[in-house]
Amino acid sequence: MRKVILALCLLMPIFLSACSSSRRAAGGISPAEAYRLGKIKNNPYVIDGKLYIPMSYEEAYSYEETGMASWYGQETLDQHSGQLTAYGEVFDPSRPSAAHKYLPLPSLVKVTNLDTQASLVVRVNDRGPFVSDRVIDLSADAAKRLGFFERGTAKVRIEVISR
Repeated sequence: MRKVILALCLLMPIFLSACSSSRRAAGGISPAEAYRLGKIKNNPYVIDGKLYIPMSYEEAYSYEETGMASWYGQETLDQHSGQLTAYGEVFDPSRPSAAHKYLPLPSLVKVTNLDTQASLVVRVNDRGPFVSDRVIDLSADAAKRLGFFERGTAKVRIEVISR
């Protein structure tokens, strides 16, 4: 019984974090200052009952992944515009950026559309996509530059190039 209570006490902060929005302002300070003060961290988080544990920068060094990419706000382009990313920056769909479930925030990654070989360096500053067959969500601008804005998805290769 003690082990169950101890486990619940240790996991409760993770489960409670799912009740809050990752897009909340960090007290009106810059993302860099918020991160320095410990307000934005690469902590484990829960979405729809699933636990996600972000990589450390050391784990992410030279990380590569291949899979399907999509872009934010396909239902309505302005859906995410102006909201804060998980890193605490204002999301702007007209600038190249990305969301990833596990990479540390922020990270720079090279995304290559495997159909066209078009590539682009984007800054990962948000969490997602939380769709099972997707590995990265890109801003509308990034999807346009990579040539899959109209189609909505593309098979891509992701290569971490910098913190």
